[in-house]
Amino acid sequence: MEQPWLHDLSLTLAAPTQVWSAGDGQVRPGGLAGVHHADRRVLCLLALEVDGQEPTPVAAHSVRGDTHSFVSVPRHLGDPGPDPTVRLVRRRDVEPGLVRETYVLSSTAAEPVTCTLGLRVAADLAPMDGVKSGATFEPVPADGVGGSLLTWDRDGLRATLRVPGARTTTDGTEVVATWDVVVPPGESVAHDLLVTLDAAGAVVSAPRRDAGWPDVEVASADRRIAPVLRRSLDDLRLLRLAAPGADGADEEFIGAGAPWFLTLFGRDSLWTARMLMPVTTDLAMSTLRLLAHHQGTRTDDVTAEEPGKILHEVRSAGFSLGEDDGADRHLPPVYYGTIDATPLWALTLHDAWSWGAPGDQVEPLLPALERALAWQVEHGDADGDGLLEYVDRSGHGLSNQGWKDSGDAVRRSDGSRATSPLALAEVQGYAYAAAVRGADLLEAYGRPGVDRWREWAARLREEFARRFWVEDAVGAFPAIALDRDKRPVVSLTSNIGHLLGTGILDAEGVDLVARRLVGHDMQSGFGIRTLSTQAAGYSPTGYHVGSVWPHDTAICLAGLAAEQRPETAEVAEALLSALTAFGGRPPELFAGDAASAQPVPLPYPAACRPQAWSAASAVSLVSSVLGLRPDRDAEHGLSLAPVQPWGFGTTRIAGLGTHERRVAIEVSEDGRATTG
Repeated sequence: MEQPWLHDLSLTLAAPTQVWSAGDGQVRPGGLAGVHHADRRVLCLLALEVDGQEPTPVAAHSVRGDTHSFVSVPRHLGDPGPDPTVRLVRRRDVEPGLVRETYVLSSTAAEPVTCTLGLRVAADLAPMDGVKSGATFEPVPADGVGGSLLTWDRDGLRATLRVPGARTTTDGTEVVATWDVVVPPGESVAHDLLVTLDAAGAVVSAPRRDAGWPDVEVASADRRIAPVLRRSLDDLRLLRLAAPGADGADEEFIGAGAPWFLTLFGRDSLWTARMLMPVTTDLAMSTLRLLAHHQGTRTDDVTAEEPGKILHEVRSAGFSLGEDDGADRHLPPVYYGTIDATPLWALTLHDAWSWGAPGDQVEPLLPALERALAWQVEHGDADGDGLLEYVDRSGHGLSNQGWKDSGDAVRRSDGSRATSPLALAEVQGYAYAAAVRGADLLEAYGRPGVDRWREWAARLREEFARRFWVEDAVGAFPAIALDRDKRPVVSLTSNIGHLLGTGILDAEGVDLVARRLVGHDMQSGFGIRTLSTQAAGYSPTGYHVGSVWPHDTAICLAGLAAEQRPETAEVAEALLSALTAFGGRPPELFAGDAASAQPVPLPYPAACRPQAWSAASAVSLVSSVLGLRPDRDAEHGLSLAPVQPWGFGTTRIAGLGTHERRVAIEVSEDGRATTG
């Protein structure tokens, strides 16, 4: 069995509902294609025919991510000659729990057009992990065949399909709905399909309100910025989900990505909220509250839960990952196997406070902050050596528990895999910053423990400087990790870019890291590669060993901007080029081929899209090139330091700012910024 590819499929989305089809709009059996809802595929076949033939596709377009139109021609109908005189438009609209399709047959033929419009339908109600593994499932018979209302009901999932005016028949697996159609000259005839979906017991649902984010308006001489930002924000709105928090009220967050990860992920949802801080702090606060509600309280090797720990993911049922590194990997419904979500939670709380989140929302989360900081010392540092490390004690969880969580992600430069427990470089940076900034936040509210966390952070910084730095023929850089024997795992990776802006590096370290990130072996021209091309394990389409991840590059870019490095402009241009090449909808990752050899970035065929932190990378990019920072002492609560040289021409961006204080930012052609 092979994981389905999806790079050439069309998606119509409104989480937790998604429809994946071929580019012509047809949902044919096989692969990922289908109508999905809440971690289940409902319909695996939804094929439109005219007189038993599929029409010839002509065009498809999507104005927004929740709508799609497909235009085709039934070539056997209409006047003779080369000009098509009969057209079929299939419009698909998706809302949470609802899919609507409208089929409009129009004609300019000289005589009335008579035909049969048919729709072939089948449902398999397959679990998402089974679809992801490439497994096949038998169709489930429908109830109500013969009428215009059909239902499928199994394991808490109920789907209802309405085809008004159609007659339905079945061969036991497929259902065929047909309409007899007569289209007079110069007129059109329309028929509809409506699918309603309900998953009892689902752990996530659609938010009950609109996003409430301000519109961000861009007018720039660089015509790439506005469409990229507009599409990314639209995708993020469509990825919004909600789940019950501490008081039973829904808390909003961004689902990690379509198709596989439309649920709460600690790391992904936190990074997304951090990147969106100039647009909204409300999302960060609701995400923080929800994760605090699930914060670990006990020690459990099966779920990887520990007191104070922030979870990795939540699902309605367990999720099978298949075999990896010689073990059968499967995760329980609530799983805590992540080393970085806990420090990232602390950093997100500090960020939200800095960006002006209301104090009466921040203060109630301080006890959770204290538990998170205690986890770093008492559980994250399992062997007491002053560093955070991870190991899967269950034998069936994730073998790697940083953001690069595939089994082969942590490799030495000779290609060999490192064995856990592993202490990742970037996690030490997160933990250091979490302790320092967490102490600042506690001090601001008069809470105890400030000196303890600052002293612990200082020792961590010293240990990092002493143990992580290695050298190759080019020079010094931090190793990706320390292995189980506390030896450096020597390979040059993008992980080091996450250290920038955390404060764990001294000035010389910042300089060395920044320079290595833009070396020809790391900077592809479309972003920062996950692994140097000089490493033996490098592959341009290796998931974590040579590909480019937009969010990873955006984090490196934000760090370069925070350190005010001259490399910022180069990396920003590379990332903007990639986002533009994907039409503003960057996938989870793409191939690491050099731009000089591959004029457009090559898709990674199984990559999620849209994915939350990839979409949020557009906002992070804009924030980085503006040098946007919260500043209580500055006018409008913001400071600006546009990247130099400024290469985007005269630019005006309205709608960014701190909580409830939105400004218009103008940057002149020579890079001078003003706010108003």
